[in-house]
Amino acid sequence: MEQFDLEPFVAFMKSRGLPPERNIPFYASWVRRYLQTETPSVIADITDKIRFFCEQLARKEGVQDWQIEQAQRAIELYERVFRKEGRPSSEPSRPLSEGETACGRMRELIRLRHYSLRTEQTYLDWVRRYLAYAKANQLDWQTDGTCRSYISYLATTRNVASSTQNQAFNALLFLQREVLGREASDITSVRAKRGTKLPCVLSTDEVRAVLKATPEPARLMLELTYGAGLRVSETIRLRIKDLDFNNHLVFVRAGKGDKDRSTLLPKKLDEPLKAQIALVKTVHDRDLAAGQGGVYLPFALDRKYPKAEVEFGWQYLFPAADLSTDPRSGKFRRHHVMDEVLQRAMRMAVQKVGIVKPATVHTLRHSFATNMLLKGVNIREVQKYLGHQSVETTMIYTHVIRGMDSTAESPLDEL
Repeated sequence: MEQFDLEPFVAFMKSRGLPPERNIPFYASWVRRYLQTETPSVIADITDKIRFFCEQLARKEGVQDWQIEQAQRAIELYERVFRKEGRPSSEPSRPLSEGETACGRMRELIRLRHYSLRTEQTYLDWVRRYLAYAKANQLDWQTDGTCRSYISYLATTRNVASSTQNQAFNALLFLQREVLGREASDITSVRAKRGTKLPCVLSTDEVRAVLKATPEPARLMLELTYGAGLRVSETIRLRIKDLDFNNHLVFVRAGKGDKDRSTLLPKKLDEPLKAQIALVKTVHDRDLAAGQGGVYLPFALDRKYPKAEVEFGWQYLFPAADLSTDPRSGKFRRHHVMDEVLQRAMRMAVQKVGIVKPATVHTLRHSFATNMLLKGVNIREVQKYLGHQSVETTMIYTHVIRGMDSTAESPLDEL
């Protein structure tokens, strides 16, 4: 196995004080494993390489979520900070294939349309799988027929869910129409039809038990998610300035569909949230003293207002424990916590309480909506809090409360 000299990288970390000295050997170990991992030739972008390595790591038995997060931070520090400051890459340069060029062009177009990073990663993942499928079967990846063949393969051979099939369909449709400039009308017939699905909902007692079983600081995040009806991504991306304690409102900026909205700020969380803000202030002051303190700003606001990225109001309400590298800009700064933190805390609490429903963090949003409707809140108001574009989307919860609020009894009970 090829050996890599990581002593310069270790010295770099020690000179910068990044990360804590006790973690430096682990960071070097993760980077060594990353460099020794063979990456498919179709993956050329650094972000995609890091994501591929972390996905492979997650499949290994015994690897914990916190180890994957640590590995990602170590590799990003190596690739985006250490190498950027003059360390030559050990990888020989080679010409890009047509597929790699298409992926690069696709990434540019996705960012041009201000799609989220998660959408960018998902679409590119599907395109890479599609390119690998076309290569394995010796097919021309630029034709509609190959797209149809791949989507049919997902449905018939892989037996994926309709939502997964449509996700792949949307990625390939973007590839054909936006990147290759083709109408791609022949593949629209393979879009899967998805039937009506009722959301998983927890009762008030179940929500209370789950929250009680969740340790801090994850409990506060789950409480806010439930109390305001937020999505996971909306909770972790909240900033200090998004909380209005006087009017008890939470402002969600650039939510799903790049839409802003306001929702309820539970009065019960006033003191815990103020304590959290004080904690964030302590962390931010420490970062400023260390020459850091910057935070990601959307839509080039960091160029329009150069000092805004270090202002306290722009800091994330739930910051990450360590500094990390922004996957798009390459800047080293403090990001928000990862969504896996909430998902893991929710999963452990549900198991501890003994709930057998497939409850996730998003279930708290469903539970918020159903409990609001059960209390008699107008469905239009609930629609506004949830940020649904159409009231028909919100009406799915009326099917749930119809069973919870019904006085009907089974005829078997009368026997």
